[in-house]
Amino acid sequence: MSKAEDNKAVVGRWFTQFWGRDCDLAVVDALAAPDMLLQYSLHAPRRGRDDIKAFMRDFRTAFPDLAFRGTAELIAEGDHVVGRWEGGGTHTGPAFADFLAGSLPAATGRRMRFTGTTVLKVIDGRIVEEIGLDDGVAALTQLGLIRAA
Repeated sequence: MSKAEDNKAVVGRWFTQFWGRDCDLAVVDALAAPDMLLQYSLHAPRRGRDDIKAFMRDFRTAFPDLAFRGTAELIAEGDHVVGRWEGGGTHTGPAFADFLAGSLPAATGRRMRFTGTTVLKVIDGRIVEEIGLDDGVAALTQLGLIRAA
């Protein structure tokens, strides 16, 4: 396989095993560089395997049905892979304070569904950064953390 195909395979596995319905945090050790950067507009940037695992554990505890899926073929060029996705979940768990725009009290029952595009950098089979642009306005509005104009 070419480097682009190899990188797409890494990202495809990451999307399925980290962001998919059944998260397996062992994939972080398998695919993430030790100092990987994870950055989305809804949350403070996360760096390193332990921080990324803690983020996902907390996110999935607050949103037990959290899941994302790809909506288009992955595009790869050099060390970068781009993916489009959609997903979300229902807040039925404990209070959640990880959103930059505010916190949710326990079990609000609010559901968020939103889309985004992510660029991942893969070097030697390890993800060194995942930077996403998501429709955070939609998610935060649905969760009641911001009001629509």
